[in-house]
Amino acid sequence: MDTTKQVYEAAASGWQHGLYADIKHTFRAPLVNWIFRTTMANEPEFLRYAWGQVKPVFETKTFADFSVTYRDTILAELETGHELPGYEPTDVGLTPSAFRELRGQVATFDIVAPRLAILFETMDRGLNDGDVGTTPDMSEAACAPFPHGLDRNRGLAPTMLPQGQVPDDAQPAIDGLTEFHGLGDSLPSIYRCLGQWPSYLDTAWHDLKPVLEGDAFEQAVTESEALKGSFVEGVAFRPQLDPTTLRAVGFTETTIADVQDLFSSFNGGAVRTVIPALPLFAKTVGAEGKRNALR
Repeated sequence: MDTTKQVYEAAASGWQHGLYADIKHTFRAPLVNWIFRTTMANEPEFLRYAWGQVKPVFETKTFADFSVTYRDTILAELETGHELPGYEPTDVGLTPSAFRELRGQVATFDIVAPRLAILFETMDRGLNDGDVGTTPDMSEAACAPFPHGLDRNRGLAPTMLPQGQVPDDAQPAIDGLTEFHGLGDSLPSIYRCLGQWPSYLDTAWHDLKPVLEGDAFEQAVTESEALKGSFVEGVAFRPQLDPTTLRAVGFTETTIADVQDLFSSFNGGAVRTVIPALPLFAKTVGAEGKRNALR
């Protein structure tokens, strides 16, 4: 699988354009993440099948509850023993209009964080014969609809630096984050986004470095992984993604192996710490979403 290939929204047409629109509607964010774009470029028919299998997972009240708990679990752990920074425009050298744009774009990443966490966990387990829906939740919330207003219309469509083009004044922070997460040559979307505002990114990295490198963040990651596992094992709608089913519906061994490797790699490695960091960046600009229990 050539993961440098992507189908961007502007190039998508027909059912592919419709699927992208459905992803944005379901994820409640004006963003089609890289994982969808590269899977569409390499294995479009698999993405069409897989999205139909996993979409119901994100449409229940149980997932809404998870998304709130996921965010709060991470931030609450970090708030114990740390005073997390919260910035105003002048604190990070931005105009009010630039700060509003930054805040709106970071909110989008805060929205997608729990969704990507569950997408990767569900796809990885499903494709590799792991536990998905093995102990289904029997509560009303497990099949009840996702609350209408939660996370709806609070983010802005992210803009990003071209891959490999980092402003000189953003480079020290990018280098530090690359080392911390163990990133390769390609930057995750969040840092290509934040790099557009070097004065913010430099300040945030300076202030957050001790938090991210401390025991509390590792504990937050561990607790968030336990939450993911519990949720995926309890889903009421069990995606049919196991290799036996994929063969039966016509996918080749090459396709199955490629997508197994893709989602396995993204459910570990650098992504393990990148996704839990998203609510933390959102908090610095007051863009984090709901944290208290849903009614």
